[in-house]
Amino acid sequence: MCTAASFKTKDHYFGRNLDLEFSYNETVTVTPRNYPFDFRKMGPLHSHYAMIGMAYVQDNYPLYYDCTNEMGLSMAGLNFPGFADYKDEVSNKDNIAPFEFIPWVLAQCKSIAEARALLMNINIAKINFSEQLPASPLHWIIADRDEAIVVESLKEGLKVYDDPAKILTNNPPFDYHMLNLANYLNCTREEAVNRFADGFELTPFSRGMGSIGIPGDLSSASRFVKAAFTLLNSDCKDDEQESVSQFFHILGSVAQQKGCCRVGHAFEYTIYSSCCNTDKGIYYYTTYNNSRISAVDLRKTDLGSAELSIFPLVTDMQVNFQN
Repeated sequence: MCTAASFKTKDHYFGRNLDLEFSYNETVTVTPRNYPFDFRKMGPLHSHYAMIGMAYVQDNYPLYYDCTNEMGLSMAGLNFPGFADYKDEVSNKDNIAPFEFIPWVLAQCKSIAEARALLMNINIAKINFSEQLPASPLHWIIADRDEAIVVESLKEGLKVYDDPAKILTNNPPFDYHMLNLANYLNCTREEAVNRFADGFELTPFSRGMGSIGIPGDLSSASRFVKAAFTLLNSDCKDDEQESVSQFFHILGSVAQQKGCCRVGHAFEYTIYSSCCNTDKGIYYYTTYNNSRISAVDLRKTDLGSAELSIFPLVTDMQVNFQN
């Protein structure tokens, strides 16, 4: 499964873990302002905001997993099987295929306020990219530097939730995750205090006992709690180096290691982790075998082009020998 996060120090950072049992050979992909998006039911869009993110490029089309546009608005799609419910086309709505949803929003919106307005008329329609690539069951987090929302297309319709935790994982639906956080309201980053019983003396024997109860398993509900606790209690300076480092540590608190989560004959693991400085347009990432941070700068590409800029991932381990 996956975990996405929105985090602010002096600048705003957005990114995610992609947890799967296989890779599509995804790449960091820049879509410039004049790349033509030809939306299946909404027609062509020839000029739009530039964007950068991780994508599987198929038939010269960027199928974005997570993405940030040049104005700082970000989105990520996360697996949502069993709950995602895409609809038939509706005549008075903007019918958008699931794989088009990220570019549809990021091409046109520069803030959550503008995204909310666009969402008022959206129908996420049952449209496959191709016969070989059917629509993935997803829900989405959208974030700017000030707020985050979650979008879910459910049987009862399109739901848009405020996301004060600035976190999204997978099943169940988002409202469950927020309700579930109340199970951990006694957890704290402070030193443990004896509340067991009046007049019954107990002494903490370890640091960190105030957070006993925060889950550490790999389920999506547990990852939501652990990531939210880590992010909301984060202590970080405002400079770029510490902010980027801290963001990867937040994602690292819920990373998946090979061998711990079996899926058929394979194991799910964190294929990559990303962190985009949405103010500067710098997309940082690590991969499972390469924990050294690599980066692509949106503004060092030709944003006036009509062609995608594609950067293959650096996946081999890189070691800095000191002698």
